[in-house]
Formats: sequence, structure tokens, C-alpha cells
Amino acid sequence: MKKKLSVLLATLLMVGGLTACNNTTSNEVQTPPAAEQTTIKIAALKGPTSMGMAKMIHDQKDLETKAYDIEVLNAVDEVIPKVATGEVDIAAVPSNVSSALYNKTEGKIVTLAINTLGVLYVVENGDTVQSVADLKGKTIYSSGKGATPEYALNYILKGNGIDPEKDVTIEYKSEHAECLAALTNDKNGIAVLPQPFVTVAQTKNDALRVALDLTKEWNAVTELRSDIKNGTLITGVIVAQKEFVEQNPELVKTFLEDYKNSIEFTNSNVDEAAAFIGEADIVPEPVAKKAIPECNITYIDGAEMKELLSGYLNVLFEANPKSIGGTLPGEEFYYAQ
Repeated sequence: MKKKLSVLLATLLMVGGLTACNNTTSNEVQTPPAAEQTTIKIAALKGPTSMGMAKMIHDQKDLETKAYDIEVLNAVDEVIPKVATGEVDIAAVPSNVSSALYNKTEGKIVTLAINTLGVLYVVENGDTVQSVADLKGKTIYSSGKGATPEYALNYILKGNGIDPEKDVTIEYKSEHAECLAALTNDKNGIAVLPQPFVTVAQTKNDALRVALDLTKEWNAVTELRSDIKNGTLITGVIVAQKEFVEQNPELVKTFLEDYKNSIEFTNSNVDEAAAFIGEADIVPEPVAKKAIPECNITYIDGAEMKELLSGYLNVLFEANPKSIGGTLPGEEFYYAQ
């Protein structure tokens, strides 16, 4: 059993390297009915997904009985084991990891909603990159090998007639911080970074320029392909244990309402949300204030979520089946209230 679990976690860690605006009132977190009172255990990553939860975290901090126990972690390889072993009820994970978890747990995971669209950008120290074509012959630093950054970059390069194996040199780093260090040491450096880490980098290097928005470049390639429908770039989703969802439908409903409200609050009240984000030690408040408008934090559930996510996973599957766990997930993977 231990050997099987180790194999499962090792496989999932290979596909999870990444990890990346509306109006609302400041709704307080709803407390589930007393008869069903329980604390939902949630794992999230530092970045856009946890930034969207900042108001939930803030509203819970002084409560004796908390509706949500939210743990914000530094890396996806800290989140995956907690989901795979059932240690958490709900988690924010990279979109390809949701499918990999579903396959490796034999359908024990469901996806509740999309929480982040594209957050990847090409940044450089100079002014040499004006289009994807300008990347040819260049060295590109990136983290996230085996996850969204690699698959998105390769898809975009190929869509523009550039062979990722021959026409560019991609140096993969284990962390975003290593990409930043590489940029610092290379006056002609080019890197793929997600928000809010682009903003973090710019606070340390005034000369750093955002050259390309990879969401726009992804969409430009996809629009030219008649064989792809709804292949929008999706960075993150929220998943849950299938058993937990089946046993606690009202709790899940309340969580989704609170999460949606928290995301809308983050996008509509940038200054206050940035303070909450800094308070939760997700990223510093000044960084959050600048980054929120660029983070594509969103909430999409139901039929639209299924349509967009299935389209995106299909693109990844065609590019590399291993990226989503070997096969496309079944209908039950997509949660419908």
C-alpha cells in the first residue's frame, strides 16, 4: 500500500509544477446550519487562487468556530499529497493536476469551479521580443516543467511555427525564484513567469518588461484551429473529494457561494483585498495591489466550467496525454449542483 501511494504521489508531482474582475458587496462568510456544522479543510497555493480566498481567510480569523480551515502552501507538491490521501476536503490546484488526480484516484475527485484563467507572461530585461516569432533562437527561463507553463509555451511556439526542441533553448528551473535569479544574472534574459510573481520581479528590477501575454497568444493560436472548440487557457481550478461532496451537499453549496463572493470582492475592492492578502502572508500588500488586476482571478462553475475546462484538457491531451493523467476525465469529473 505504501509503495502504491508513493508511486501515485510521484506521478502526480510530475504533472503539477505550476503553478498563476467584478463588483459585489462585502458579504461575510456564511456559517453552515448548526445541524451540519463542521470545518471544511482547504488547501491553496500562494498566488492567484489563495488571493481569491483572502476575504474568506480574513472573515474567519477571529471566529471561535471556523467554517473553513484554509492552509496556504508554497508549492503544488505540498498540496497534491493532501488531496490524494484525503487529508483535505477541498483544494485549489493547477487545472491539469485536477484531471491527473481524478485518474490516479480512480474518480474520487470532482472539479467544482474554475478559479484562475491565464496568468503566464513572457518578461525580459531588454526590448527584443515584440511577438512570439521573436522568441526564435532565444534562451527562455521557466519553471513548471511537466505542467501548465511547459504545455502552454510549447503549444504557443508550435502554433507559431517554432519547434520547442530545435528553435529555442528552454531552461527549466524548479522555482520562480530561480527564474528571477537567472534574469538578474543575464542582461538579455527572457523568462516565463506567472502573476503575481511578474509583479514581484518588477519591484526588484525596474528594467523588467512584460513582452507577451501568453493567454492572448494561446487564444490567437486556438482561434485558428477548426478542430478545437473552447480551448481557453485555464490555470487553476477548485477540486473536492467526491465522497465529501456527496455527503455534504449544503456545505459545498455554502462554500461555493462564499468563495464566489470572496473572489468578486478581491476583484472589485483592490485596496482592501490587497490588505487582506498581505495580512494572510500570501504576497506583500503592495505587490497584491499591483498584481490583482493582472491575475485573471475568476469564478466559473456549472455548464460553462465544464465546457471551458473540457476544451482546455482536450488541448493538453492532444499535446501530451501524460499531462492530464493519461486519459480525459469522465462526465462525473465536472460538478453540477
